[in-house]
Amino acid sequence: MATTPKSEPSRLPSWRPGPARDAIIGYLNRIDDVPVRNRVAYIDNDGTMWCERPSYVQYDFFIDALRQRSADDSSLAEQPEFAALLSNDAAKISELGLARIAVALTRLFDGQTPDEFGAAVDNFLDRYRHPALDRPIGGVVYQPMLELIEELRAHDFTVGIVSGGGTEFVRRVAPRLYEVPPELVVGTLIGYDFERDADQHPVLRRTTSVVGQANEGEAKVANIQTQLGRSPIVAIGNSAGDREMLEWATAGEHPGLAILIDHDDAEREYAYAGEAATFASAEPITEVASRLGWTTVSMARDWATIFAEQRT
Repeated sequence: MATTPKSEPSRLPSWRPGPARDAIIGYLNRIDDVPVRNRVAYIDNDGTMWCERPSYVQYDFFIDALRQRSADDSSLAEQPEFAALLSNDAAKISELGLARIAVALTRLFDGQTPDEFGAAVDNFLDRYRHPALDRPIGGVVYQPMLELIEELRAHDFTVGIVSGGGTEFVRRVAPRLYEVPPELVVGTLIGYDFERDADQHPVLRRTTSVVGQANEGEAKVANIQTQLGRSPIVAIGNSAGDREMLEWATAGEHPGLAILIDHDDAEREYAYAGEAATFASAEPITEVASRLGWTTVSMARDWATIFAEQRT
């Protein structure tokens, strides 16, 4: 839903004056020539909309579920994947590999209906506290990004979340924290089985299978097209896993804007390179951004405020 554009001084209030803020506002000031139907923005989630360190929030969700289940069923701790996770054995986790660990964690919710899984996510989010920052889930969202979404909507943009995280997990997060509806969320897809209950009513149940590839890199672009069918003219990310989506936003008929969030603020958040989770990249994403003329946002330099108020 569009909102009324603000006056110039009140736009993006948590953004410091500088080239990044100027580039965003200047781009939006020229957007009237673009038809509203083409005003589409897609934003990555982990590390772009909220804090992803020291671990992904969805990973914390799975570990929380594992601890609860293992307290009731001690045999779970005998499985090598779960034993490594419960003891936080980094060497063993690395030896087992991300793919095997991920499949093991998805087994925790195998057979659940979408509503059952959604209720589990909501329960976790209600209880979540960041392990280092001691903030609730709403308090680890980046305030400048909430303002940017508001600014985009004020200019009649459709805003979606395109994440490497699990689709169903992010679909519980996006409406709650960003007012993005579930149908505008693209993520890594888990398969479902169609069944009928004793009364012959249709029931969907989660499986452990992944539909297609993890939603990073080229898969992000393919999944946007197959699941949403609208290409972006604005794309925002923080890692090499977002590269193709950002490139796509600037390759269309209308002028595009690619924004890279650079985590360079160890004092207020974390400082690290934006690497993809599922593949290696030959070129640092900050160098790609510089070479291709994207707008790079320095968290240390460009954001006066990092986190939103500590709301739930």
